[in-house]
Amino acid sequence: MTKQTLRPLDGITVVSLEHAVAAPFCTRQLADLGARVIKVERPGSGDFARGYDQRVKGQSSHFTWLNRNKESLALDVKQPQAQAALLQLLKSADVLVQNLAPGAAARMGLSYEALKAHNPRLIVCDISGYGADGPYRDKKAYDLLIQSEAGFLSVTGTPETPSKSGISVADIAAGMYAYTNILSALLLRGKTGEGSHIDVSMLEAMGEWMGYPMYYAYDGAPPPPRTGASHASIYPYGPFAAGDGATVMLGLQNEREWKIFCDAVLQRPEVATDPRFCSNAQRNANRAALQALILGVFAGLTAAQVVERLEAAGIANARVNDMADLWAHPQLQARQRWRTVGTPAGDVPALLPPGVNSAFDYRMDAVPAVGQHNAAILAALGWSAEQIDALQAPQAI
Repeated sequence: MTKQTLRPLDGITVVSLEHAVAAPFCTRQLADLGARVIKVERPGSGDFARGYDQRVKGQSSHFTWLNRNKESLALDVKQPQAQAALLQLLKSADVLVQNLAPGAAARMGLSYEALKAHNPRLIVCDISGYGADGPYRDKKAYDLLIQSEAGFLSVTGTPETPSKSGISVADIAAGMYAYTNILSALLLRGKTGEGSHIDVSMLEAMGEWMGYPMYYAYDGAPPPPRTGASHASIYPYGPFAAGDGATVMLGLQNEREWKIFCDAVLQRPEVATDPRFCSNAQRNANRAALQALILGVFAGLTAAQVVERLEAAGIANARVNDMADLWAHPQLQARQRWRTVGTPAGDVPALLPPGVNSAFDYRMDAVPAVGQHNAAILAALGWSAEQIDALQAPQAI
């Protein structure tokens, strides 16, 4: 099938006062679908996430990941002339996204109530740690702190040590819900002709993702224990060492698979009916004994031999990959999921967004330098070269 050149969000303009992860994650996905995303940054330093590290040709890994396809407009929005330019831009924009400090956008006249008088079709999405009201409204919120407040740390890690996620899971959750809420708001605007206000809270996003452990602990029941990389309530389900020192991840879902596992993988069919292991509840209660038994069998095999047995038996399994393995993953290569995007320091590889669409190709354009698009954006708003130059003297851009 020939793909069309039109993308779902072509013609949509998004202005974003964003930094770090949550809002940039949201807006990059909008840009991948064709939206024009104008990223408003501090003159000079830009989004502070640009300085998190220097791992990608001297650039930040977070920033490179989250900011392709965007235009950078450097504005000191505390200065009147720069604020006037921003308000002029918002009069014709479709979406404003912001994750500034609580109340900061409203103090600059960028609340939904203030902006809808000038642009009733504007969709305003505010992303914060705890939401626009309530006793925690003004509390500072970083990813790890929200993981903690949402109870994520209580179910993640080992029995001895709670562990945070290795990625910014609370920021990503909030960015994902901002993205889907904006798409919904655009659909609704198509029916009503009017914009709307979206208030996304990191705590509420993580609260949704914590639904299983919350219900598991319903009405005062004990919560799921921290079990490292193993499943909290299904066993065997998790990492097991083979005789060559490598680790195999495997997972059993039902009693049929348990019997097959004992027959074909352990090659000890009598274990399936052992009273200690004859149901998941019993296997869960006797983890230590079953783990010792499995490791005893696996000790005489290499990881490749364990995987061969698991595959032949139809038992789910996976390699315990590191980042080098993911870069070189044969499945991503086979499905042609890699593209090249530009950055201020040169081209880098980038994964296509999840979801292969038969109708269109995702946009995969460059990561911008700070203020790279100042002149083009302001000129399109009708500013003369002299007016643009005048903004540079007080470092308003």
